[in-house]
Formats: sequence, structure tokens, C-alpha cells
Amino acid sequence: MPNKKKLFVVGVGPGSPLYLTDAAKEAVRKSQYIVGYRYTLATIEGVIDRSRQQVLEVTMKSQEDAYQDVYERMKDGEYCTVPFTGDANFSESEVVDRLLEIFGDDNVEIIPGISSIQVAAAKSRVPTDKALVITFHVTGDIEQKKLDLLKAVREGRSVILLPRPWPRDLSKHFMQSDIAKFLRENGVDTSRLKVWVFEHLTTPKETQFRGYVKDLEGKEFSDLSAMVIDQVKRQTYLEF
Repeated sequence: MPNKKKLFVVGVGPGSPLYLTDAAKEAVRKSQYIVGYRYTLATIEGVIDRSRQQVLEVTMKSQEDAYQDVYERMKDGEYCTVPFTGDANFSESEVVDRLLEIFGDDNVEIIPGISSIQVAAAKSRVPTDKALVITFHVTGDIEQKKLDLLKAVREGRSVILLPRPWPRDLSKHFMQSDIAKFLRENGVDTSRLKVWVFEHLTTPKETQFRGYVKDLEGKEFSDLSAMVIDQVKRQTYLEF
């Protein structure tokens, strides 16, 4: 018989509880177990009932043991929620794929959320359907993604991206300053390339930088940031 231990993989938005969907709240309330990172748990704290729910805070190092431990402790018919910042379908595939292995595809429901990419697109007024949307916030190789970025910029497309923080190995670091240098060193005139950088989107700590890509060199931004290279050319329905 198929296992009946159920898992909700839930996107909980960029940080503000205002960006939690009703579907996300319902999944959290239905669960006996909640397993997540500190920042993500803080986003849903107002929905958690710690008097009846078991909450486990994890890190990248501890998450594997935590997922397996909870799976072993769960009884048939019980639910677990693993919340992810933003949208569980963007920038989280390496963890989600592991959860699918542990719980089994048929026992997992993925509930989409509002991502920082969507909020950055709205604030910069750069629509996602006219941009390359890309995440460098992965542990795997990003060389092809870097080439995709370069190609899009050369073609005059806008780009909405999440950079990659990697303080333990700066050779893998690909934050805003690194991106600016990469583009300049590959022949892009970054002095005329408009850019936005948003940090801590939707939270009281939110900041916004607006300028040119060349201005990013040497600047440091939060790990919780999104970047928009703005080359959008506006077209209305009157033109067609």
C-alpha cells in the first residue's frame, strides 16, 4: 500500500506575512510537523500553534537528518509542512527533489508562493514575460547560466535574477559586484546598463538601489536580494 505520510512543500513569500496565501496558511495549520529555516519560520510564526505542532528549525547542514527524523516519527494520516521563502518552485529544486525522494511523489503537494522575483518585477516595472528570469542561488555549476545572462544582455533583453552568496568560497560567489565585473569583462558597456537591486523585499528592512550596472562594482548587498537589469521597451496594445 502507498505510504500515507503527507508533506506540504509551501512557498511563503519573500518575508512579509502579508504575502502569505490562504492556501499556505491552511497547509501550515493542518500540519502536525513544521520543518524550516529560521527566516522562513519567522514569516509564518503568526500561523503556527506551538502548543500542538512540533516545529524544527534547520540549517543546510542539519536539514537532511531533520527530514528523515520527522518522516520516521510521523504516523499515517499525519501532515508535515516544509516552508520555503518565496516560491517553492523557484531556486529550491535541490531540496524539493530530495523531499520527493523521502516522501514519494504521490504523498507531496507543492503549494506555490509569491517570489521575490515577482515582487522585484513589479517594483521595477519590468514584466517577467519580457525578461530572462534566472537564479544563481543554487549549489550546482552556474557557468551555463552565466552565458545565458551574457547572451540576454547582449540581445537587449531585461534580466531578473537572484545572485549567489558563497562566503566560504569566494570563487563560487556571484553577487552583484561579481555580476557587474563579469559583464564588463565580457565586453558589455555597464556604464549605460540600468539596474535595480532590492534587499529584504516586503519587510521593514527593505532597501532599493537604482542606477547603472557599473555602480555595483565593489558594493555589497544582502544574501536576501534580487537584481533587475532593465532594458525593457514598453509596448501598448495600441501598437498592434
